[in-house]
Amino acid sequence: MAPILVLGEALVDEFHDGHVAGGAPFNVARSLAVLAVPVRFVSRIGAKDAAGRLLLDSAARFGLAVDGIQRDAAHATGRVSVREEAGSHRFEIHADAAWDHIEASAGHDTGIVYFGSLAQRHAASRAAIRATVKRAPGPRFLDLNLRPGTDTPELAAESLMLADWVKLNEDELGSLLAWFEPTLPALMARFALQGVVLTRGAAGCALHGEHGRLLAEAPGVAQPGFVDSVGAGDAFTAMLLGGMALGRDPGATLRLANRYAAMICGVRGPLPADPATLAPWREALHALPAEDRA
Repeated sequence: MAPILVLGEALVDEFHDGHVAGGAPFNVARSLAVLAVPVRFVSRIGAKDAAGRLLLDSAARFGLAVDGIQRDAAHATGRVSVREEAGSHRFEIHADAAWDHIEASAGHDTGIVYFGSLAQRHAASRAAIRATVKRAPGPRFLDLNLRPGTDTPELAAESLMLADWVKLNEDELGSLLAWFEPTLPALMARFALQGVVLTRGAAGCALHGEHGRLLAEAPGVAQPGFVDSVGAGDAFTAMLLGGMALGRDPGATLRLANRYAAMICGVRGPLPADPATLAPWREALHALPAEDRA
C-alpha cells in the first residue's frame, strides 16, 4: 500500500501547564503511524530550537519517520498559545514560523494526499503544498480549517478545486454555502468533489458521496472524563484516512473514527503521552470489515 502523504504544519501547543507537540497534519501523521498505516509527513521546523527537538522526539515515540521534516536555519519552529475558556479553547497561532516556508516535496510513490488550509497562509508554503498536491496521483483529501487569516472565499475555493474529498464542520459548511452555492449537492458539483465528511459535534458526523448522497452516519459519543478537545478532529481524520487507505467499510470506519475522537477528548493535548495506549485502536482499525464494492 502506498503511504498517505501528509502535508502541513508541525508546531508546539503551549498550554498553561506545559507544552505538547501539535499541528493538525502532525497530529494526523502521528496517529496514522501508531495505527500502522503507512504515512509520509512533510513539514518544516527550526534547525536547532527546543521546540523542534520536542517535535522530533514526539515523532520518534509514535514511530513516524522524520525524513520529510525540513530544517530551517532562519525561522523558528511554530508555536501556538492555547487559551482554555469554559470547556473550549482559543488559539493564538504565531506568525512567520518555519512551517510557513515548506519547500515542495520531491516525487514519491504516494496514495491519498492530505492537506489543509492553515498551512497555506504564507505564499511560500502555499505554493509548495499546491505544487505537491497537483503532482499527486492519488485521491486528494482537504481538511478545511477556516481560522482567521485563512478564512477567505478565495483560499477556500482554490483549495477545494484541488481536492477530491473535504472534511469540514457545520460552521465551515455554512460559510461555503454562503460563499459559493446554496446546497451541498450544488457545492460538490461546482468543485467536482467525490466526497464530503461533515462533523457535527455532539450530533455525530456524516459522510456524503457524489451529488451529496448520504453514504453513512455515526452518532455523537459522550466523553464523561472530558479534558480538552484539542486534536479530536485530527484523530477523527486520521482514523478515517486509515480506513479509506485500507479499503474498510465507510460506515464502520466513521463510527470508529468518532469513538477515537471522543477518546482524545479525555487526554491532555492531541494524543496520549504513551503511544502504547493506542494499541487497541490499531487493532480495531485493522479488524474493520472490508468495503463492499458490489
